[in-house]
Amino acid sequence: MIEIRGIKVPVCDSKKRLEQQIMKKLHLKKVPEYEILKRSIDARKKPNIFYIYHIGVTMANESKIINNINDNNVMLTNRTKYQYPLPGQDEMKHHPLIIGSGPAGLFCALLLAKQGYVPIIVERGFPIEERLKEVNDFFEGKPLNPECNIQFGEGGAGTFSDGKLNTQVKDRYGRIRYILETFVKHGAPKEILYENKPHVGTDLLVTVIKGIRKEIESYGGVFLFDAKAVDIEIINNRITKVNLLHNGCETWVESDQVVFATGHSARDTFFMLYEKNIPMHAKDFAMGVRIEHPAKWIQEAMYGSGPEAGLLPAAPYKLTYQTSEGRGVYSFCMCPGGYVVNASSEAGHTAVNGMSYSGRSGINSNSAIVVSVKQSDFESVHPLAGIDYQRRIESAIYRAGDGKILVQRFEDFCNGIPTKELGEIMPQTKGAYTLGNVSHCLPAFMTNAIIEGIQSFEDKIPGFSHKDAVISGVESRTSSPVRIERNENFLSDIDGIYPCGEGAGYAGGIMSAAMDGMKVAEAIIKQYKPKQKIEDNR
Repeated sequence: MIEIRGIKVPVCDSKKRLEQQIMKKLHLKKVPEYEILKRSIDARKKPNIFYIYHIGVTMANESKIINNINDNNVMLTNRTKYQYPLPGQDEMKHHPLIIGSGPAGLFCALLLAKQGYVPIIVERGFPIEERLKEVNDFFEGKPLNPECNIQFGEGGAGTFSDGKLNTQVKDRYGRIRYILETFVKHGAPKEILYENKPHVGTDLLVTVIKGIRKEIESYGGVFLFDAKAVDIEIINNRITKVNLLHNGCETWVESDQVVFATGHSARDTFFMLYEKNIPMHAKDFAMGVRIEHPAKWIQEAMYGSGPEAGLLPAAPYKLTYQTSEGRGVYSFCMCPGGYVVNASSEAGHTAVNGMSYSGRSGINSNSAIVVSVKQSDFESVHPLAGIDYQRRIESAIYRAGDGKILVQRFEDFCNGIPTKELGEIMPQTKGAYTLGNVSHCLPAFMTNAIIEGIQSFEDKIPGFSHKDAVISGVESRTSSPVRIERNENFLSDIDGIYPCGEGAGYAGGIMSAAMDGMKVAEAIIKQYKPKQKIEDNR
């Protein structure tokens, strides 16, 4: 393949200009067969906005063509295609169990199923169709189901978010492309294969997740929904059984290969594993609030007010700041044209998150503005102290908002007074909200850092610190406050236990979690023989 990097064309009429540039750079008289490898937006000279393309061209005599071109941005490359590892020789006595069907669990299961290992996927929540109804009922005011909600259920917490698929993880094995192609295969837009900041959207993720489940089942994988791991048996330092609470009944299932891909909100599972002496330790994480602005404000700040800005989707942003006291403050899980959602998973506790549909056409854009929380803030050296820290703040927010999303104007947040009346900006939420005092529920260092950070972000996005910007709390589920220890073979000190994904402390988003699930599956494949032969590697 010939790769052409850095082709810069105006957003207007971009396809025609792009093809002209391809022909010019390759000294061709007609447009060759090409594919977009990557596309990003350059708005540094707004209102003039450009697409930056990386293009792949496949044709005869590629080496000869390259020899006639003196351009460092034109080169021969080979795309890395993901390769399954060769299977090991150890006998697998039982089906591997995968606890959790978020991105880590699903992609671990997909690899194992496609290679003949017949995994059993254990999910405490419901299938995506039933989960969607459960979540919408909660938004409409029905009681929280602590086993099936925005955090728990098929697809994991990422299902009810923006479905962002960008990652900072470096990948030279083709895993990222494999994940993206799997999403496209099951209904995601093909643009995610090349967009610099790809996203799917909650509405489309529902279809994608169901499709991945069906593919896993087609290879023999089995899903157990409404099934929670409540206990494990360990003999001679090896896991032998898992006790499942399945449809209200306890059942022991034998397995000596158990992947814990539970997500960062499975607090009861963390406590169960701790009581079984599974090595783990507390780690730093981040907490804060959600902030909302009109999407048109963000669009103009990022892309200007020219005609080309109107051709682009709702604008994202990424902001970072270091406070005078050395705290990191940054935007997280930014949702262009999205909603703030009640993301609670425990009775008596309120957490919020952000969500966008594929069109990102909501009136507001929102983002978490979070502050680094250090282990020294926990006032405890217990491995699960971070969970207690999260719970205390979530409980305070719940009481202040009577279980609803607690909302405050930024000016009132700065002054530490309850909001009595909203101003120019109205909240856009999934789940009822109420006005109150978010700042009063947070530690002083967190409130002060958020204020300092938001005020500093005004320099980059005019209007960001507007007095009527809407603050919602609490954004507490950015990442796991726990890391379950594992070795270079992805195993815990207890043989057969594979800590995996975001909940175990090894990922931070859909893509990195899915990649970690693949790595764990690869480790299992390298050691064990398949349980069945797969004739068709669809």
